[in-house]
Amino acid sequence: MKKKPSKNKMWGGRFTSKPSNLLQKVNSSIHFDYKLFEEDIEASIAHAKMLAECKIISKKDSVSIISGLKKISSKFKEGNFKLNPELEDIHMNIEYQLQKEIGNPAKRLHTARSRNDQVSTDLRLYVRKKNNQLIREISNLQYALSKKAKAGYNLLMPGFTHMQTAQPITFGHHLLAYVEMLSRDKSRFIDCNKRLNENPLGSGALSGTSFPINRKITTKSLGFNKPMQNSLDAVSSRDFVLETISSITICSIHLSRLAEEIVMWMSGGFDFIDLPDNLTTGSSIMPQKKNPDLAELIRGKTGRLISSFINISIVMKGLPLAYSKDLQEDKEPTFDAIENFELCLQSMTAMITSLKTNQKNMELAASSQFSTATDLADWLVQNLNIPFRTAHEITGKIVKLCLDENIALEQINIEKLKKIDKRINKGIYKALNVKDSVERKISEGGTSPKNVLKQANKWIKRLENDK
Repeated sequence: MKKKPSKNKMWGGRFTSKPSNLLQKVNSSIHFDYKLFEEDIEASIAHAKMLAECKIISKKDSVSIISGLKKISSKFKEGNFKLNPELEDIHMNIEYQLQKEIGNPAKRLHTARSRNDQVSTDLRLYVRKKNNQLIREISNLQYALSKKAKAGYNLLMPGFTHMQTAQPITFGHHLLAYVEMLSRDKSRFIDCNKRLNENPLGSGALSGTSFPINRKITTKSLGFNKPMQNSLDAVSSRDFVLETISSITICSIHLSRLAEEIVMWMSGGFDFIDLPDNLTTGSSIMPQKKNPDLAELIRGKTGRLISSFINISIVMKGLPLAYSKDLQEDKEPTFDAIENFELCLQSMTAMITSLKTNQKNMELAASSQFSTATDLADWLVQNLNIPFRTAHEITGKIVKLCLDENIALEQINIEKLKKIDKRINKGIYKALNVKDSVERKISEGGTSPKNVLKQANKWIKRLENDK
C-alpha cells in the first residue's frame, strides 16, 4: 500500500499532502519569531489558568499544561529546545513540544484561542517589554548627558547656524538640548505603551468565541489595562508596532544628529573632543588614524531604522480586515529596529560618558568669526537707544572694517569705531568679551552658565529619582 505523505501535525487534517519545500521556506517564521518565546509561554499559561477558572477545561489538565509549559521554558533558556521549521512558528513549536511533554492534555490548550489572537497578544507583550527597556536606555543617556553638561556648564564653545559660527554658548547648554529632545522621545514610548496595553487574547481568529471565557482574567494576569473591544481590530491591528517604530525613528534621528556632531568635533578641523581608544578604531593603511566609528555607525543605522517604519507601513497600507499572512512580515523589521536602536542608545551613552573635551580649542573657536557681533548690536540698542535695525547695520559696517584689516572685533580702535558712529564709546568693549557674552544670556532657556548649571542639576535629580 502506498504511504501517504505526512501532513503538518498541528493543522493538517483537511490536507492530503504536506507543504512543498518552497511554501515551507516562505511560510516558516520560526527563524525569527522564536524571539516571542517568553511571551508565548506567559500568554499560554494565563490562557490555561483562565480556561480552568471558567470550567472550560479541568483543573487537572490546566495544572498539567502549566507545568509542561514551565518545563519547556526551562529547556529553551538552557538551549535544549530544538526548533522545527516544519511547524512554521514558535507558537506551533511550543504546542507540539507540550504534547510530547504531557500528552493529550496539551491538545486542550488551544481551546477558545486562535493563532491570530495568540500572535497579537505575544507581540503586544514583547513590544511593551522592549519599550520599557528603551525608556530606561533613554534615561541612561539623558543622565550621561546631564552629568557631562554639569561638568561643562561654563565651558565656552561656538554655537552654529548654517554650520557657521553664530554666537558663543556653553558645552553644557549644547548637551542639554539633547536631554530635552530625548525627554520628548521618552514620552512617546510611554504614551505608546499606554495605548498598546490592551488585551487581544480571547478574540479568536476574528469573531470572538462561543466558549464562556472571561477575558478579564487573562487581562489581569498579563498586566493589560483592559480587553480589546473589537475582535476584528484585536487580531489585525499593528498600529502599536507602527507607533513604536515611529518613536524609534524620531529618536534615532536625534541620535544621528548628535553622532554627526561627535564626528565633526573629533575631526582635525575642530579638535573639540577625544574618545577613548576602546571606543574608536584605526586604519589598515594609515597608522596615525583614530576613527569615531561608533558615532558613524549610529548615524548609518538611522537609515536602517527609518526603513523599518516604511517597511511596516507598506505591509499594512493595503490590508483588509481581519488577519492576512502579510502580517507575518511585521516581525523582522520590528525585532531589527528595536535591537539596533537599543544598541545605538547604549553606544551613545558610552561615548558621552567617556569623551574628553579640549577646552583651549573650544574657547578659541568660541571667540572666532566675530561671534559677539550680535552682542555688539544689542549693546548699541541698550546703551545708546539705537533701534535694533540701525544697530544691526552699524555692526555690519564694523565687521566689514575688521575683515578689511584682518583683526578681531575687540582689536578695533575706538577712533575708527567713532568714525562709523560718533555715539560709540569705550563701553562697547564690554560687549565683545566672549565670557561676558555667555553670562549675559540669562533669559529662560538661555546659555548663561548659571542657567545651565541649574538645568543640569534639575535633570540629574529628576533622572536619579526615576531610577
